[in-house]
Amino acid sequence: MRALAVLLLSALPVSAQEPPRCEAERLGTLACIAGRLCECRFERGGQITGLPDLFRWDCGALRPPCGEGILPATPWPQGQPQPGIILLPPRR
Repeated sequence: MRALAVLLLSALPVSAQEPPRCEAERLGTLACIAGRLCECRFERGGQITGLPDLFRWDCGALRPPCGEGILPATPWPQGQPQPGIILLPPRR
């Protein structure tokens, strides 16, 4: 019976790790959340948005990727010109 319980518990999916809280003490810190390098920032609320002033993680599309599986900056080996590019000597 005990072995069956252990087997059933090991078959359950592992829950995702919660990101750290973004608060005043962590202002400006970075965290890798869902493959993005997010920054803890203070955002002003307002009547238009209906949100209060708060600290939140900035994980926008312009933030760089992080974590495993990141593609290298260039897919070409070092020292080889990229295809379709003609390198001319500098003019004098």
